[in-house]
Amino acid sequence: MERLLEVEGLKKSFGGVAALSDGRLELRAGSVHALCGGNGAGKSTFLKILMGIYKRDGGVIRRRGVEVDYASPAEALAAGIAIIEQELSPVPHMTVAENIYLGREPSRRFGGIDFNSMNRAAQALLDELEFNIRATRRMNDLTVAEMQLVEIAKALSHDAEVIFMDEPTSAIGEREAQRLFAAIRRLQALGRGVVYVSHRLSEIFEIADSYTAFRDGAYVGSGLLAEVRRQDLIRMIVGRELSEEYVKTNTPSDAVGIRVEDLCRPDAFEAISFSAHKGEIFAIYGLMGSGRTEIFECLFGLEKASAGAILIDDQQVTIRRPADAMALGVALVTEDRKSTGLNLLDSVRANICMASLPTLSPLFVMNRAGEADASRRMRADFQIKAARDTMPVSGLSGGNQQKVVLGKWFLRNPRILLLDEPTRGVDVGAKREIYRIMCDFANSGGTVVMVSSEIDEVLGMADRIMVMRNGRSVGTFDRGETDAQALVNLST
Repeated sequence: MERLLEVEGLKKSFGGVAALSDGRLELRAGSVHALCGGNGAGKSTFLKILMGIYKRDGGVIRRRGVEVDYASPAEALAAGIAIIEQELSPVPHMTVAENIYLGREPSRRFGGIDFNSMNRAAQALLDELEFNIRATRRMNDLTVAEMQLVEIAKALSHDAEVIFMDEPTSAIGEREAQRLFAAIRRLQALGRGVVYVSHRLSEIFEIADSYTAFRDGAYVGSGLLAEVRRQDLIRMIVGRELSEEYVKTNTPSDAVGIRVEDLCRPDAFEAISFSAHKGEIFAIYGLMGSGRTEIFECLFGLEKASAGAILIDDQQVTIRRPADAMALGVALVTEDRKSTGLNLLDSVRANICMASLPTLSPLFVMNRAGEADASRRMRADFQIKAARDTMPVSGLSGGNQQKVVLGKWFLRNPRILLLDEPTRGVDVGAKREIYRIMCDFANSGGTVVMVSSEIDEVLGMADRIMVMRNGRSVGTFDRGETDAQALVNLST
């Protein structure tokens, strides 16, 4: 197969600190190549250099055997290289066709946009890729998975031959992921090359044929996925052997931490009942739109339930707003840490302390010493890697950002921990640390209720699993009573 892209010895430093010291990769036509590495391994820096966003400090990039140096994303795109980023940024009130051809809309003979021609071209492209999406639909009417497909179509409308996909399944469920994989296989058949970045090893082994692993900003190995064991790839990524991917040490008690009885919220879910015990990790599994996250919104007071009851320690409670939930010892780690879990412009210390300010500074005067001490304790407890706690939280890796969110809530000593996609976008090493935190919390008498789209995570960590479909519970099972195929069948 023809080499579409060759990269050797790529280097990049920021302020004297090396973010990438030896980036290498080889991509061939018709290949899906997994770029693996933990948070902070240099993957994002590597891709940004290839896209012309960052200027490299050293190394060689060859496109079809010719050395290149792209000064901007426009130059990379013109050379047939496109990227689909983890955080999609469509123009929501414009149509699919308008998003695909944004900035290069066909014009009429005497001026103005030729919408008919643009819609026809977009629909022809979508049909060719077998994407069941109308070109005239507005982007804000699409699911996240459909938006991903539109981004693929947009890349191919530029005649992209090399496509980078950065965590493309991080915000979609199992069924939507399979639809995306079908699209990627069609790209393979067209002879395109895909560089696929994901922390989910199960999907890497499902969709990719080859891999390159980075660790601490440097290349550590590459090869065919058919010739590498999962454990060996984990060792390349984290630099050590992980005896177990899932740390499971908690023991549920008979005491109920939180009980939900016939909870309803119009157009979201109805008649939801479950109980989660102290010492237990209770999972809610279902596809996007099944009502999983909406349950958490009611339990935390972000939305109001129309009927039903919530009991904590066998006492019925009223939760009208987040302050009520927090006062009852409920903490919520949201599925999107960057949008709803953190203030990215503020420091690590400020983010850790933001939910505890009334306690830390009760007299409306900031207790700087108290904040610093609280931040120090949480950073030590959760092994948060930050050069200093006054640095912006946006400068941390995804795994460390997630641990800052956990530290923020643990500073309040919660009794009930609601975790919505707790390991989304974090590497296997950070996942293991988060699983340890969950088990330690449960073992201390806390109650964990977890929403996750990762079947392996649900089966590996949950003591019991409630399956959701179309806003209703379709059953609750002990971890030994079900398997991956049964969960998928029940949720679809």
